[in-house]
Amino acid sequence: MISSLHQNSYQNNDSDAPAMKVIIVGATGLVGTELIRQSLVHPSITSVIAVTRRTLAPPSPSPKFKNILVKDYDQYATDAKSAFKGANACIWTIAITPSKSSIYPWEEVVRICQTSTMNGLRAMHDAGTAKPFRFIYMSGVAAERDQTKTPSFKPQYSLMRGETENQVLKFCTENGIEGAAAKPGLITDGLAKKALAATLWLTMGVPSIEIGKCARAMLDQVVNGFKKEPLMNDDLIKIAEEVERKG
Repeated sequence: MISSLHQNSYQNNDSDAPAMKVIIVGATGLVGTELIRQSLVHPSITSVIAVTRRTLAPPSPSPKFKNILVKDYDQYATDAKSAFKGANACIWTIAITPSKSSIYPWEEVVRICQTSTMNGLRAMHDAGTAKPFRFIYMSGVAAERDQTKTPSFKPQYSLMRGETENQVLKFCTENGIEGAAAKPGLITDGLAKKALAATLWLTMGVPSIEIGKCARAMLDQVVNGFKKEPLMNDDLIKIAEEVERKG
C-alpha cells in the first residue's frame, strides 16, 4: 500500500509549474499503473497518454487521461501517432523481465525489449513531439552497456538490455531528444517483495526500491530534466525522497 506521504507529495507544488503532456507506455504493468496514478495528480502534468494493448480506465475519472490502444508495442497506427504529437515526455516500461525471459523464444524477448522500444521511440519522434522531449527507458540495474563484457547475471539478457540502452541514447543524441535510462533493482510493492528484497540484498547485493518512489523519481525527471544519466537505484531513491521532502 502506498503511504499517505506518497499520495500527497504533489499537493503543495508550485502552481506555476509547466504544463506537460506525458506518454506512459505499458500503463497496465506494475510500474505503469503507479505512474498513471501519480501523473494524474501531478500539478505539472496536464495530459497523460496511456499506451496499452487492452482498454484501461483511470483509477479515478480525470480529463487529463487518454488511453491509446495498440495491437502491439512495435506497431503504431495513425491514432497513436496523433496522440503522440506535441508530447513533452515518455516513460517506457515495456520489457520481459529477467525471471520470465527464459520461457519465451529469444527472438521474442529481443522484439519486446529492444525492437518495440526503438519502434515506439521512432514513432514518437516522427509524430512531432515538443522540444525538449524527454524519454526514459526503464531498464534494470544489471543491464550492461559494454558489449565486450560478460555479465555474471543472465549474460545474454543483460547485454541485450544494455545494448537497448545504447540504441536509445544514440537515437536521442542524433535527434535532439533528452534521453536517460532508469536502472532500478528489485521493485517492491508489498511485504512479500520487501522480504525478497532483503534476502537478495544480503545474498547477492541486489538493491531495491519501493514502487511509489520509483515512479515518483521518474516523473520528476521527465518534468524537471535529468540530473544524471543513467539513473541508478540509489539515484532514484534520492530523487524521490527530495520530492517528498518538498511536498
